Amino acid sequence: MKHVFSRMLGIEVLFTIKVEDFIKHSGPKITYTKQPLQNEFFIRSNDLLFQQGINDIEINCADWNGIPCFFRAGERSDMPFDIFSASFYLLSRYEEYIPHVKDIHGRFPPKESVAFKNGFLKQPVVDIWVSRLLQELKTRFPDLQHKAKEFKYTSVIDVTTSHSYAYRGVVRGGAAFIMDLGTLKLRRVFNRLGVVFGQKDPYDNFTTLVEIHKKHQTKSMFFFQFADYSTFDKNVAPTNNKFKFLIKSMADYSTVSLAASYSSFANTDLLKREKTRLESVINRPVNSSRMRYNRVDIPMTYRNLVKAEFSDDYTMGYTHEVGFRAGTCTPFFFYDINLEIQQPIRVHSFAVHDYSLVNFDQSSEMIKVITELASEVKKVKGDFITIFSNELLGGENKVNWLTFYESVISSQNV
Repeated sequence: MKHVFSRMLGIEVLFTIKVEDFIKHSGPKITYTKQPLQNEFFIRSNDLLFQQGINDIEINCADWNGIPCFFRAGERSDMPFDIFSASFYLLSRYEEYIPHVKDIHGRFPPKESVAFKNGFLKQPVVDIWVSRLLQELKTRFPDLQHKAKEFKYTSVIDVTTSHSYAYRGVVRGGAAFIMDLGTLKLRRVFNRLGVVFGQKDPYDNFTTLVEIHKKHQTKSMFFFQFADYSTFDKNVAPTNNKFKFLIKSMADYSTVSLAASYSSFANTDLLKREKTRLESVINRPVNSSRMRYNRVDIPMTYRNLVKAEFSDDYTMGYTHEVGFRAGTCTPFFFYDINLEIQQPIRVHSFAVHDYSLVNFDQSSEMIKVITELASEVKKVKGDFITIFSNELLGGENKVNWLTFYESVISSQNV
């Protein structure tokens, strides 16, 4: 209720279970129960918010004037479904508590989600529902005051591989050179030699990105991996002074945050150490995180981030599917169902990860996908977040990703 009313609509609410207090109240009021008391605004409740723990819940989607909804409420209800239970189901990631087959990295498969199965993954349905709830309330209570939201766009740059060849050290660089030569990857051999003799590293596009962000006055965040080498963590060593200088210089132009390593996923002490290391470089607190490969294990990931003293996380989304994993484009505090508490960490859902677009042959097709998603967010005045990696922006592909990226940025200012 606090999220829907206070944070999304800017309407402060009071709660009571005393009938006499409810009847005495002369202002706008809502009954959230099985039966209405008088002629107040009535939403028939589903049992979900009155339960504890996780139960096997069957989701049957219905249509509400073109928008999917579930937890139908019956004819007497002023809303055709229980908006609060349905929103809670999506925001809490209830379905991710239920046993499921994870992928190779331990991630929840997008095709297992109720949003994908019912065709509303590309719609921020929670925000749409709340927007319609406001319309219904204002029809009933014309003098109801609320706080209007504004559309916001944030470009997140994932830096888990800051350089393809540079700053790798003699041992790692030499071993990689021999491997490329042995497997006849001659283009990489020539590129590697070029960087050794002063050519710019293909992944080193940071100055260009800063210029693009300045030109279009775009809010940006750079998430740097700052971890020791491992099987899935192959960025430049955190001891490299040139790498440190890069991070520090980027912090002068944008928000610098932590791209947590694969190894720290279930290791809170290591996560804290990476956070502290990065803070010592930029000389300011690091409050935001992103998990490697968008790995989120509900609820343990957020418990670990809270222990490591992060306040915000930008991992909620799918790597290979565009859309709204939690059904929303508004930041929300994670609710831990097992502990029945709201955790002090704000979850920011992204709508697009660049690797969800790699199979397109034309940048025009990619722009169309992003424009449609952004349009959905603009309608409800939410937060539109995209994730791009400097690695993909600097790689050799069918599409010129850097040019495409600037067209995405410029389109958000229209």
